[in-house]
Parts: sequence; structure tokens; C-alpha cells
Amino acid sequence: MSKTKLIGHNAWLLAGCVASVAALASLTPVAATAHESVVGFQSDFPAGTIVISQHERKLYLTEGNGTAIRYPIAIGMSGRAWSGETYVDGKYMAPAWSAPAVVRAVHPNLKSVIPGGSPRNPMGAAAITLKLSEVAIHGTTSSMRRSIGSAASFGCIRMYNEDVLDLYNRVSVGTRVVSVP
Repeated sequence: MSKTKLIGHNAWLLAGCVASVAALASLTPVAATAHESVVGFQSDFPAGTIVISQHERKLYLTEGNGTAIRYPIAIGMSGRAWSGETYVDGKYMAPAWSAPAVVRAVHPNLKSVIPGGSPRNPMGAAAITLKLSEVAIHGTTSSMRRSIGSAASFGCIRMYNEDVLDLYNRVSVGTRVVSVP
């Protein structure tokens, strides 16, 4: 089911605690398709947990059998990346977007609302919103694809559109999300 939602001015509360980096030990490539790949992933996280590794600039979806699906991502720029634990609180296909105040301060000429599906909409193909203040895992515009693998966002986790659609179909509202430095 596809929903449209205005992403940007909603305030989501941070839920949880700081996660341990030790869980990211033992990463071994196993197979690859498109941008995502299945890798060895030994951790205490149960199957279905999203783990964001900021230093690797990778997002892992644990499979619970010593493996995870790994996706390349862009993280928040210096001072804007978040660490801790939260959960997925919404899933939206081609959402409309309204720039939060922090983005407007840097880009004052942005339209007040950029419609879903617009090539200028930074949410891309889909947004997986988190129970955090104005943070989502989302796709990207074609002009921003080159940012994947860098620290470039205002706090969101940016993915290739095809990868966010793959992840979108694998997770549900309530999925645990852990971000580690």
C-alpha cells in the first residue's frame, strides 16, 4: 500500500540508547546483486535489525544466520550524523518534502513543498521514517547519487533509489534501527 506524507516538519522523538560498535566485527563478502550484497555479519542483533555503520558508510539488514544484506549509504555531514537506537515509524512511496529549518537556512530559495515524484525531491523513490526528529532513510535524486559513500546529508540516511525500494520491501513499521559511529 502506497501512502503519501509530507516529510520534513514532523518531530519524531529519539528512542533508545547508544549501540556498541563491537557488533560490526567479522564482515566477509558472500554474494552481490545490484548495489546491495549479502555479507557475513556476526553480531548479537536479531534478524530484521537495521544497523547503520557510519564509519563504513554502509547499512546492514541482519538476516540472523550470521549474514546481513549490505547497502552503500550517505550519512549526515560532520555534526549532523546520529548514533543510537530507534525504530521505523513510517514507510512512504514518493513522499512530498518540505525542507526543515536547518536546510532552509542553507538553501533559502527552496520551494515550500516539493511534490513526491519530482526529480528535485531529495526523498527520491521512497522514505522510511525513523522515530527521530526529521530523520529518514530515503532514496536520492539523480544529481545526488554521487553522494552515496560520503557524509553529505543533514542527518538522514541516503540510499540509491533501487536500494531504498529493496529495503522498503524487506522492513516494516517497528523495525529496530541502530546507528553506530
